[in-house]
Amino acid sequence: MKKEPKIDNHRPYKISHQTLCITAINFEKQSLIGYVELSLYPQKPDLRRIKINSKQCRIYRVCINDTWEAAFLYNDPTLEICQGDAKQRNLDFFQNCHLSAMTAVEADNANGEVTIRLPQEAFPLMADMRAIRISIEFSLDSPKGGVHFVVPNIEGSLAERGAHMFSYGHENSSRLWFPCVDTFSEPCSWKLEFTVDREMTAVSCGDLIEVIYTPDMKKKTFHYYLSTPTAAPNIALAVGPFEILVDPNMHEVTHFCLPHLSSVLKHTTSYLHESFEFYEELLSSRYPYSCYKQVFVDESYVDASSYATMTIFSVDLLHSSRIIDQTFITRRLMATAVAEQFFGAFIAMQSWNDAWLPKGMANYLSSLFIKKTFGNNDHRMTIYKHLQDVCEYEGKVGGLVLDPVGKETNQHFSIKSPHTVSPKYLEVFVKKALLVIRMLEFRLGSELLLQVLNKLQALAFTASQQKFFANTWSNMLVSTSSFLKIIYTVTGKDIQPFIDLWVYQSGCAHFFGNFVFNRKRNVVELEIKQDLNAKGALKYVGPLTVTIQELDGSFNHTFKIEENKTKFEITCHSKSRRNKKKKIPLITGEEVDMDLSAMDADSPVLWLRVDADLQLLRHVIWEQPDYMWQYQLKFERDVSAQLQSIWALEHYPTPQTRLALTDTIENEHCFYKVRMDACSCLAKVANSMVAGWTGPPAMMIMFKKMFGSHSCQAIIRQNNFSNFQHYFLLKTIPMAMANLRTVHCICPPEVMRFLLELFKYNDNSKNKYSDNYYRAALIDAMSATITPAVTPVVISELGKSTDSLTADTKQFLEEITRCLNLEKLLPCYRHTVTVSCIRAIRSLQKFGHLPNDPELFKSYAAYGVFRDVRLAAFNAIVDFIKVDRNSETLKWLLNMIETDPDILVRHGALQLLIENPPFRKSDNNPLNTDSLVERLWKMMNSSLSHDSRLRCGIADLYYVLYGRTRPTCLAIPESVLVLNLKEKTTMLNPTIVPEKTEDELFDEMSQAEETTPTKGTQSEDIEMIDVDVTPEKKPFFVRGESHDHRETGTKRKASSPLTDLRPNLESSVLNVKPEPVQSDEGSGFKLKIKMKSDSESPSTSGQPPPPPLLLPHPPERKRESSVSRLSEDSSSPSHAPQSLSDVPSTPSGPSKPLPPIATPGSHALDLTTKPPTEGEGSSSKHHKAKKKKNKHKHKHKHKHKHKHDRPDKKEGKDKEKSEKPEKERHMDLYSSGTSNFNSPAIQAEAPSSPDFEVI
Repeated sequence: MKKEPKIDNHRPYKISHQTLCITAINFEKQSLIGYVELSLYPQKPDLRRIKINSKQCRIYRVCINDTWEAAFLYNDPTLEICQGDAKQRNLDFFQNCHLSAMTAVEADNANGEVTIRLPQEAFPLMADMRAIRISIEFSLDSPKGGVHFVVPNIEGSLAERGAHMFSYGHENSSRLWFPCVDTFSEPCSWKLEFTVDREMTAVSCGDLIEVIYTPDMKKKTFHYYLSTPTAAPNIALAVGPFEILVDPNMHEVTHFCLPHLSSVLKHTTSYLHESFEFYEELLSSRYPYSCYKQVFVDESYVDASSYATMTIFSVDLLHSSRIIDQTFITRRLMATAVAEQFFGAFIAMQSWNDAWLPKGMANYLSSLFIKKTFGNNDHRMTIYKHLQDVCEYEGKVGGLVLDPVGKETNQHFSIKSPHTVSPKYLEVFVKKALLVIRMLEFRLGSELLLQVLNKLQALAFTASQQKFFANTWSNMLVSTSSFLKIIYTVTGKDIQPFIDLWVYQSGCAHFFGNFVFNRKRNVVELEIKQDLNAKGALKYVGPLTVTIQELDGSFNHTFKIEENKTKFEITCHSKSRRNKKKKIPLITGEEVDMDLSAMDADSPVLWLRVDADLQLLRHVIWEQPDYMWQYQLKFERDVSAQLQSIWALEHYPTPQTRLALTDTIENEHCFYKVRMDACSCLAKVANSMVAGWTGPPAMMIMFKKMFGSHSCQAIIRQNNFSNFQHYFLLKTIPMAMANLRTVHCICPPEVMRFLLELFKYNDNSKNKYSDNYYRAALIDAMSATITPAVTPVVISELGKSTDSLTADTKQFLEEITRCLNLEKLLPCYRHTVTVSCIRAIRSLQKFGHLPNDPELFKSYAAYGVFRDVRLAAFNAIVDFIKVDRNSETLKWLLNMIETDPDILVRHGALQLLIENPPFRKSDNNPLNTDSLVERLWKMMNSSLSHDSRLRCGIADLYYVLYGRTRPTCLAIPESVLVLNLKEKTTMLNPTIVPEKTEDELFDEMSQAEETTPTKGTQSEDIEMIDVDVTPEKKPFFVRGESHDHRETGTKRKASSPLTDLRPNLESSVLNVKPEPVQSDEGSGFKLKIKMKSDSESPSTSGQPPPPPLLLPHPPERKRESSVSRLSEDSSSPSHAPQSLSDVPSTPSGPSKPLPPIATPGSHALDLTTKPPTEGEGSSSKHHKAKKKKNKHKHKHKHKHKHKHDRPDKKEGKDKEKSEKPEKERHMDLYSSGTSNFNSPAIQAEAPSSPDFEVI
């Protein structure tokens, strides 16, 4: 494996405490202002620059110890991933740029978007290694991510409308709403203050100390304090007119919900105390915090987001006592959220490489609670389904590595950052982490694993009680290496081989097996193979358990798997019986009677199972006769074995299979989910046996027997859902029957009449539970009966006609219309009936019974409709786009994905488009156009820069549509290498625009610093420059202290920082001139930047004033808000505004440039262009010589800076000394208050000569 270059990612300081104060929140303008104060200890005496994270915040002022103002730079390369490259459109290029951009601002790599340069007055403090306080005043206006405002457009006050806001984020995304060190590895204590309107309540992390009203009693400030060291990503905020409920069973727990929902809140949270008691008893450890808060908000980012001492839930999880289905979902999520307080918030990951540990541990604990709450069968089925999902994903998409340290998978995305991975990958990642922790339970034993978890909690709690010191709080972070050490300390076992196999590697073991019985030797000859060529396959070496059920009992055999193909022999404990009336003992200890007439008379083997306890990540294909699968289904008590049997029996459509499935459905002692799967399997078997099927349609007699009236079985009884198993079967059996087909591939007429009668006789008047899910299931069942229309719908001059519909279809359409109209008057819980009706209408359209028209679905997909209904409408629209190939509807859908206010709906609609794409890479489709390519590229490159989940989702869609290579619908760019195989020649357009790297800019800054006096006031030492940039301009950024020596035109390495500084401008300070250059490596032009003296300025040269500078801007890019452009349309104020009225609002059109504000001792920088002067000729020659030497200097990889490689440095210094008085005013590109640099680069305009082109 290729070794990665070593990167010094040691952060040169440690945070001990942070204060976050939000002084005002404006719901109408969706903005807030505040300040943060970071108390930090330097870790080295020569600390000069401090990098922190802040994205889309407008920073007004940075102050050190409330005394000295500090200059700062802002650079966020993630705003535009692929900069300056107009030709590249392949995902591999995007992946490399994306990882480089994230690495350039990742706090774990000692980077950040904001670089603060400490004033010289603070240098003695650094030399003495004394603590300092950094205060940052900021505001946030119309945020695109991190904070979400929900302000319903109805009459009334904010409180009456239920207006509220809350923070959210994908992994570590706190930088989106306040400046911080946005990493889990930097815990500290917190003081949190939030000033809100009188009727609002602010809920945040930690203990509520006090609430103080303002003198006018119109506002109040909530003061929270979190003494337990916590990382910035685990800090959250929710503000709204919440109703408050203190948990009656645990007074430390408080629940918050929106107005008028307190009744359902009380029922939903009534069991929560059980999870606390279970975890504390299981871990032998107290809950690590002094309080816990649950906040239910609308339009949440995910269903549940856990933070320190609080969790933000979706309001859709609330339910009354009449709802059955939602109870299971909500309890799982709440139990997992409490477990994440132990592992995730209190004990956090050291880095992204260690994310599998807290995620796996939290889900492992919650799975144990679910096992206690819902039973062992539900737990084992969940584990089995997770195992299938992981194996299926790795088999289709590729390997999944839990700890990606030093390793990349062959994916279209990088797995080294949470902000670059696919959302689907992250979903399966959590499942695999749970499975690996569970495998570790089998390796260590349940008791020892719990002791290890207890040890982690004990060490973390001890560390949290200590005062700050260099590494005092390191035990509150867990990494793979520290986890191994603690396991060895507690158990004395070395599990390094286990970690190497399942954590550092990707893939699942793929086993293929069969056996034969040797009657003479009374042995089973077993053959097991591993398919190492399959995608996502892992070569497994280790023990494998095979369970064999014989006539005399069940026996386990463990074999050592070493080769790809292994043969074993198992000596049977029993012999074949001629008299087969004796009871058969099972592995559970019970004895049962079996009809053994179907089995081989000479064999005592009933069935075999591989890895029955699910101890491995494996995919097993096992071959055995159908009668063995039937025996296993009927008599094996393990639900995973029963599921495996059901899926295998789909391929054996025989009367014996029909009987086995029927017995399973009717067996009251069988787990209800197994019975539901058996219904679906029986429908498939019946369709395969349709020619020889006898009797009424499958399951009809069974249904009438279970749910029909005692006096007339044709009429269903009144609903009574007190038996939950019967309730779920009542929903499942009609759906399974709807999938039955005759020899003509249509649904049997008696089934359609039967389903319509279920609608007719449905009576829920005496049922204490709601029947909304049952009615929705009936509509789904009816839509499943729809088959392609023989006569399509007639569209006449009078309009659309349904006269040609069959009687059953017309009756079904009338039922759908009735249900939709009833839903508008009396909506049911979560609008489940409406969701099913939308799906049914789309089915009628798809099969030709109704004309294709997306307008109905667009009305249901509009913002303001309930979230589930919108997603159902989006699903119908996605299917419409694929079938009708409608480009306008596709554009509409992409607009909704990009701009819809509901963040989860945007993600959900995108996932639907990924699962059902309008075309594939090899398809010849009219939707496959270059405009679609540019639209998707722009979305993932720049438009969705504030939502990593959505950006990565667009990358997934791009991969599904075009693969990893350049889309075929695009023309070949002029800059590609063209191979002529006939003439054996190559041709390349060598026009490449070289870039001015960040190193060169900092070299010039450092040269200016060397000529600056070391004594004097701050105004003499550091010159503050304010830059005025209009919204149409693309801001110019400088990033600090990373060295990127690379040749232009070559692909940037993933580990290198992302810089693309190509300014095409001339000003009174910067002299930039494009200059054609010929070299042996290709043609291009250089951009020269140098500091001007008074003699070169426009005023002294006597030339007319230059026109205003217009920086190039992406042509299709929408204007960002005034805050997200971090000072794009504002100059540097000397202090932060005290109210939101001081914050300039975003203009509706192009705004005029604001006049630059000059602070004392500073001069405003006028960015203007001017015609070339005579003095530029010698300067051009000087830079040409310098460029020629630099070309040879950078042919090798730099690990350090060569000070001796600048022969013209002395000459530059002499020139600077002569221009020293003027140069001092422009020695620094730092801003005194607001950083006016907020884009990673300026894309260079192509020169006027047609011989050169920017690529």
